[in-house]
Amino acid sequence: MIAVSLQSGSNGNCIYVEAGGARLLFDAGISGAQAERRLAAFGRDIRKVDAVIISHDHSDHVRCAGVLHRKYGLPLFASRPTLRAAEKNLDLGAMREVHSFVSGGALRFRKLTVETVRTPHDAEDGVAFVICAEGKRLGILTDLGHVFDGLPELIESLDAVFLESNYDPEMLENGPYPAFLKARIRGPRGHISNIESAELLRSSASRALQWACLAHLSEQNNRPGLALRTHRRIVGDAFPFHAASRYEPTGVFEVRP
Repeated sequence: MIAVSLQSGSNGNCIYVEAGGARLLFDAGISGAQAERRLAAFGRDIRKVDAVIISHDHSDHVRCAGVLHRKYGLPLFASRPTLRAAEKNLDLGAMREVHSFVSGGALRFRKLTVETVRTPHDAEDGVAFVICAEGKRLGILTDLGHVFDGLPELIESLDAVFLESNYDPEMLENGPYPAFLKARIRGPRGHISNIESAELLRSSASRALQWACLAHLSEQNNRPGLALRTHRRIVGDAFPFHAASRYEPTGVFEVRP
C-alpha cells in the first residue's frame, strides 16, 4: 500500500492511496490541474484513478469534485447529506456518476475496503476513513471535532495514519482570530490540537504503527516544525513522524506488509 498527501489544510485537501489493485483520491479540495500534475510527478495518471471519495461538505474538501468528475471521468462517492450540503453551498456543476454511501458503512474497490467512520466535526455528515488492503490498515483521520469515543481504539488498530494536528493552543490563543472562531476551533465540533494528537498517539498507537503523518495544520495557528517537535516530545521516537504540507505533496509513504 502506498499513500501521498497531494495537499493538506484549509486551502485544500486531497490524499492519494493505491493498494489492492485500486487507486483512490480522498477529498477534492485542489484543482484538477494540480491533482493531475502532482500525481504525474510520481508516475501516476489521474485518469486511471478508480474513484474520488468525499469526507464532508466543507469547501476545502469538496470544491473541485465536479471538475475531477467531468474533466477526468472519475466516479464520485459521497454520503447523500454531504452531497446535498455541498451542492447547496457550492457550484459543483453537473455530475452524472455519483454514488452514495451511508456514513459508518464500508466501500469495496477490487481487493481494497474503505471503512467510513462518523466524526463530530461541524459538517453535515462528516466521516474519516480507514483503508484496508493487503492485511494492513491506513487511517485518514482529519476534521475530527474532538477525541471522540472509539477513536483511541481505532488508532490502536492502524498500521499507519494521516492524523489531524490542526493547531498549537498557545498560538491559537494569542493569534489574530476573533473569539468566536477560536472557540469553534478548540470546541467539540472543531479540530484537535498538536497536544491532543500527540497524546492520542502516545496512549493508543500500537507497536504495529509504521508512521504518522500530521495533517490539516493551520496556517495561522501552527507550524510544521512545532507540530513535529510537540509529537516527538510527547510520543518519543517509536515511529517516524512527517507533516503534510499546505502547498505541495509529500513523498510517497509506504505501508509495508
